[in-house]
Amino acid sequence: MPVIRIIWKVVFDALWHFSEDDGWAMASHVALSSLMAVFPFLIFGTALASFLGADQFAETAVHLIFDTWPESIAKPVADEVVRVLTIPRGSLLTISVLAAAYFASNGVEALRIALNRAYRVAESRSWYVTRLSSLGFVLGAVLILAALSLLLVAVPLAVRNADQWFPWLDTVMAAVDDWGLTLTLAMLTAGLLVAHLWLPSGHRNIVDVLPGIFLTLVLWSVGGYAFASYIANFSSYATTYAGLASIMVVLVFLYMLGAIFIIGAEINAAILKYKVKLMVRRSFQAGRGE
Repeated sequence: MPVIRIIWKVVFDALWHFSEDDGWAMASHVALSSLMAVFPFLIFGTALASFLGADQFAETAVHLIFDTWPESIAKPVADEVVRVLTIPRGSLLTISVLAAAYFASNGVEALRIALNRAYRVAESRSWYVTRLSSLGFVLGAVLILAALSLLLVAVPLAVRNADQWFPWLDTVMAAVDDWGLTLTLAMLTAGLLVAHLWLPSGHRNIVDVLPGIFLTLVLWSVGGYAFASYIANFSSYATTYAGLASIMVVLVFLYMLGAIFIIGAEINAAILKYKVKLMVRRSFQAGRGE
């Protein structure tokens, strides 16, 4: 069937390019950079959010980042994050906080490099432009999470104060309280959309990146469940790595997520390549028909 043949060509092209262009090494780079960026991002975010009056930033960020992870993998890291964020810090513009913002942007830079390779484009912007862009993404993410943390505190409080005049708001609040996972998935999808559209060099439409994003979300869900089952039933990380077991589990998990993320971009690039070939072929055939 033509459809099966097209899918096979796209998947083969994506996986072949992933392997040929050091996709596994890039997944490792993304995994390590992401892990090293989490703590600086949350430290910088907590400092900025506290300055803006969003004191619930840490709790909101931890939920949005780790709620989609399997609990057995997320809990050790989330506990350490909460422990780190409870340490009092100075004002916003200190060297340590500014350094945290810079190191958090390294995670964005790793994603940019991986996406440039996956989409088969060379970076045309200057290094300082891309670095400022990465810092802008970090700042934007912090401001969005800070706004969410304010809303998650202010909205329930306002509704509970108003329910004496509008009793039906209790039902609304009960429904909203169950939207935590939905909000996390919506934020995750929006983050992937922003990353694919604006991080790599070049221009892509939303339709061009949706197949890879959908595939990434599906494979992340399946991979997360499978990895959590493996850790629970078959893994010997604790006996092999002793005290380093939790960090090794997180690194391997992030390595898997990084590989899937890059493969999603490779799928998009392969589809775009197939579309271009199809357009050229049709143009050539139309030219010969004249």
